[in-house]
Parts: sequence; structure tokens; C-alpha cells
Amino acid sequence: MAAGRRCVCGTPLSQYNSGKVCAGCVKAGRAQAANTPHLSPPQLPEGFWESPDILSAIEQREFGRLSEEVRRRAGLTQLGLAQLVGLTQGFISKLERGTTRLEVHEKVLRFLEALGAPVSLRPGLPQTRRHASTGISSAPGDGPCDLRQMAATAAAESLEFVSRYSSGAIPPEEVNEIHQEIAAIATEYVHSPLEPVFTRLLATRGKLFTLLRGQPKPGEALQLYFLTGTTCLLLAHASQNLGDEAAAMAQIRAAWTCADRADHNGLRAWVRGTAALIAEWSPQAQAALTHTQSALAYAPTGESRIRIAAIQARAAARIGDQQRARSSLDVLRHAREEWPDADGLEQFGGLLRFPTEKQAFYIGGTYTLMENYAQAERHAAEAITLYEQGAPEAYSYGDVALARLDIVTARLALGEVEGASEELKKIFELPAQLRIRQLGTSVQRVAELLMHSKFDGNRTARELADAAVSYRTMDIQPKAQLQ
Repeated sequence: MAAGRRCVCGTPLSQYNSGKVCAGCVKAGRAQAANTPHLSPPQLPEGFWESPDILSAIEQREFGRLSEEVRRRAGLTQLGLAQLVGLTQGFISKLERGTTRLEVHEKVLRFLEALGAPVSLRPGLPQTRRHASTGISSAPGDGPCDLRQMAATAAAESLEFVSRYSSGAIPPEEVNEIHQEIAAIATEYVHSPLEPVFTRLLATRGKLFTLLRGQPKPGEALQLYFLTGTTCLLLAHASQNLGDEAAAMAQIRAAWTCADRADHNGLRAWVRGTAALIAEWSPQAQAALTHTQSALAYAPTGESRIRIAAIQARAAARIGDQQRARSSLDVLRHAREEWPDADGLEQFGGLLRFPTEKQAFYIGGTYTLMENYAQAERHAAEAITLYEQGAPEAYSYGDVALARLDIVTARLALGEVEGASEELKKIFELPAQLRIRQLGTSVQRVAELLMHSKFDGNRTARELADAAVSYRTMDIQPKAQLQ
């Protein structure tokens, strides 16, 4: 080996290798990054590294989230960041999508150093360097190593390892607390702005990741995977409402993996159903029906099966398959008459329930898409009434707003502009942080109806159309729950 010559990954370079990278890095595509001149850390706003979100991302080792934040605040592309940290653009893309992780300790340190993270935020006493011959760390510089510093470093690393990979029993009260937190989040999801809920979801997922990395016993692992999958399921809903379908589907894949490892059919059914829900509101609406068929194979009787049938009916109606939509409504009605069986998620409540009022909302939406406006208005009005008369913590402003739009659509179809105006103005008055993404899509469809030639000369219709066209949902700021 040529003395003193090492690849960017730390591998000694052969005397026959005249380049700057080893064969492994060439294969991995890091040659370009290795031959790129040293780049300065990105220019980030003051206080960036003290932000609670950034500290949380580093603590939970969510480096994809950190990568996105750095790029957003520094105005970097994925390629620019990749060159800066010595990785490939493909790896950065997978990291941010959550399909790969940065796990190797030395790579984590190089990543954080390249981003300019303070030494105090680099795990495992990164201000030291390791001797190639012993693997023991010493203080940087050319002088002799400090044995006490080496001992302290070795002790800290040993404690970090055993705390992360301990196979001791997990205290039941810790798991119960996480269970209660997920239930509280699911309940608040339907009536609270997403921002605080999303933050709590990330914190809860971080706790679960830590417990799973600790190599729990088999029985404990099943429960932890179930709770982790449920958390990822809620994050899929949240990501979709933030306007990021790719992130939502990545969370769906994570939730499905957890459902498999927990061997939990109830969770499998909910995950597939949510995948259908995401697909229904996307350009690939046809895929929703494939997801619902898979979901029905796992769904127990009761609310879970009713939910899948309702999603299937609305998805079929959205692509114009009225026969399939009517058939799915029949499945829904039959499922209502079956003896219910718990799916395991109903215990959390809130977003993870499918009560009568939500059923009425879905049926109304299906009839709206089928242009059966009398039935659409009847079921939409029923949903609104049930929500308004129910418990405040169960009130879903997203469902209610979309049900009002079903009524607006039905009345406009009958030429009743004034009647439609009453409901539409309530939509316009909804606070910006509560305007879910689906609401914006539906309002734009109403705008098209108001601009129909049959309303030419109608001043109210013109004013409502102008307001609808300029209506904006929060595409970057957090939104409410997925309906």
C-alpha cells in the first residue's frame, strides 16, 4: 500500500491505484465527489443548528429529514448536496424518501462535518480521530494521544452501544405510554391543525425506533412493530395532506413492513385502505381499486370492512365506473349488518375509526360523483348533522367541509345558486391552516360549475366563481387530516 494514501471512505489505497478512490467507491459512484475540490459548508441561517426540529432529526438519526432541511434553507439541489458530502445524488434521493438510511458511524460523522454541524452535535465524541492501527480515538493534532481522553471516549462509546442494543425487557409502562400517546394523536388529528400533531408523531416514532433498535424480545417486538406501523400509517395521512404523495407512499411501505412483522391483519387492512385513499386523489385513481381488493382480503368484519367498501365505492365513481360503485355500496350495506370484529386499531379512536357520520359522508361523495344529486345532498346533510350533534373531539372539519361541497355541487346542478352560496361561503371562511389538500381540488371543480354558460349574467355565480378560482389551500404549511 502507498503510505499515507487513503480513499475518502478511509480504505488504504493500493500502490497500483493512482487515483483518489478505491474500487468500491468507484462502483458506488463516489469518484466524482472524491475528485471535486473541497467545498465549504452550506450557508445556513443563524440559529439553524439550535432549531428543535434539527436537533430532533439528528437525535433520531433522521438524516433524510436533515438533508431536506439543509437543502431547503441553503438553496441546494440533491446533486449539489451530494457533491458537498461525498455521496451520490441517488443515495441522497433515497435517504430523503426514507428508503435507505445513513447508519455507519464514520459516514454519519463525515456527513455532519460536511454540513458544518457543530462538533457537539456529532455523536460519539467526533472531535477525536481514530488511529488506523488500534481503532482507538485520540485528540486531533500531531502530539501524543491523551490516554485519559481515549479512556473516556471508549467508555462513552461502550455505553452508547449497550444502551442502543440492549436486549433487556422493555418496561410495560413505557409501551403503555406510547400506546396512549398514539391514541391521543389519532383523536386530535380529526379536529386539530396538523403542525403540532405532526411534531408529536415524529417524536413518538423516534421513541419506537429506539426501542426496536434495542433488540426487544420476540413478544415485545410484535407489539412495537404494530405501534410503529400505526404511527407510520398516521404519518402517511399527514404527508399526503402536506401535498407530498411520494412521502405518503413511502410511509405506507414502512407501515406495511411493520404490519407484516407484527403479523397484524387489521393493520394490513388499514394500510392498504389508506394506500387506496392516497391513490384515489392522485392521477393514478385506478390503482385505488387494486388496493381496496387487497385490503378486503385482510379486513375483519365491522368498521374496517365498511371503510374499505366506502373507499372502493367512491374510487370507482371517481373513474366513472358506476356499476362497480353501486356494487361496492351494496358491500358496504351488507358489512353494516355483519357482526363486528375488532381490527385492533379501533382502540386508538379518532382518525382510526370509521363511524356512521363518516360513512354518510363517503356515501354522499360517491353519489355526487355518480351525479345522483338528490341522494348526494341527503347523505351529505346527514353527515354534517351527525358531526355537529356528536362529541366535539369527534368533529372532523375536513369531512364537514367536503360534505358541504357535495351539497354545493348538488344545488348548482339544479341551478340553485343562492342555496349553493350559503354553503360555499362557509368553505371560504375556513381558516387557512385547516384547508386540506382535497378541499382545494373540490373547490376548483365547483369553480368550473359556476362558470358554466347557464349561469351567464348571474352576478352571484360570477362572484362565487372568482372567489373559488382564487381559493388556496396550504401546500407548504401543515393541513388537517386526510379524509
